[in-house]
Amino acid sequence: MCTFAAMIDLNRNIRIEDYDYPLPESRIAFYPASQRDRSKLLIFDKKEARITDSVFHHLPDFLSENQWLVFNNSKVIHARLLVHNMTGAAIEIFCLEPLAPTSDPAVAFALSGRVTWKCMVGNARKWKCPLEIEVPMNERVIRIKAERGEAIEGTFEVTFTWAEAEVSFAEWIEAYGKVPLPPYIHRDAEESDTERYQTVYARHDGSVAAPTAGLHFTDELLHALNTKGIETEYVTLHVGAGTFKPVSSETIGGHFMHEEKIVITEEFIRKLLRNKNKQLIAVGTTVTRTLESLFVIGAKLYIGLENPLLVEQWETYDNPSIHEVTVDQSLTAILDFLKQHDTDLLRASTRLIILPAYKRHIVDGLITNFHQPKSTLLLLISNFLGDDWHRIYQHALENDYRFLSYGDSNLYLP
Repeated sequence: MCTFAAMIDLNRNIRIEDYDYPLPESRIAFYPASQRDRSKLLIFDKKEARITDSVFHHLPDFLSENQWLVFNNSKVIHARLLVHNMTGAAIEIFCLEPLAPTSDPAVAFALSGRVTWKCMVGNARKWKCPLEIEVPMNERVIRIKAERGEAIEGTFEVTFTWAEAEVSFAEWIEAYGKVPLPPYIHRDAEESDTERYQTVYARHDGSVAAPTAGLHFTDELLHALNTKGIETEYVTLHVGAGTFKPVSSETIGGHFMHEEKIVITEEFIRKLLRNKNKQLIAVGTTVTRTLESLFVIGAKLYIGLENPLLVEQWETYDNPSIHEVTVDQSLTAILDFLKQHDTDLLRASTRLIILPAYKRHIVDGLITNFHQPKSTLLLLISNFLGDDWHRIYQHALENDYRFLSYGDSNLYLP
């Protein structure tokens, strides 16, 4: 029998090369399907170990009233800014997350006058003096000054200032910035990406990458699900650029997970308790990460562990007492916390990494796209599929499925 210490070593020593597969560039979707819900849908029923091929608009046919769907309603911002210095050299600023005067994306986007963001900067050596960004808005030009500050682990603090108090950060970056397409889509963003690299239910600004499992849904399909009696609900996880960070270490223990912000309503937590006898299907890996992080937060509150509102990468593997807490105990502890702090919103952060051996507490099934080789997302789906992920991906490659963010979809049933 494996000791707990041995299990910890086993998790950290997962070799990323065991999660590799051949992905020709010709199989990567550089553009979305002509219609959102006309992408292909691969269904894998774990009980019967059966693969079925379909089309996404038939999704309701494979779900029942005993299941409900949870979506990530974060909205992708126009995070890529292309600016030129005084000599004409192009400098690209990729806004990642707000730093000052607040780290809360919802507040930061509404601010005017001055904000500081953590940014990746392309051609940073050419940025020696403050840059001026001219943003045409409503028949006038808003002038933004961008000043590069301290370096932070390969990124920079960038402070943006402008005079117009009535213009928010969200307004001018939406007008000037470009859609931040993933690095493996080898083309510039086009006007159509403004709509298609965004879910139809996106509400809260903050993501620099789309929660792509949701890109296949239309308003009509959401209505069809509700007509069938399949409930739909929403949480928020603001997706960071770290979602594309490759695993460069030989084993997963050498990989550092990025931190992402989550926001969950009190009413959603109460619905989780009411729906505990239904199977929860997460629409996307971001929802899976959000809901499993929610459990960990509640478990830490219940036990009395430090920093309950930050889920660290390895703590669920290092501390077995977290998994001894029940879902009811965890969620009730969060409700008590919200009541004590007189708020109906849980705001937290997560670095949780979901590995094949992770014990899930809330999520039963998953809708997701096909993921990159040697990625943490491939490790996450193997938590649902085990070694069957090899067979599923091979089937997809042999049957003309399109891969990655603009590609086709999977439904993994429990």
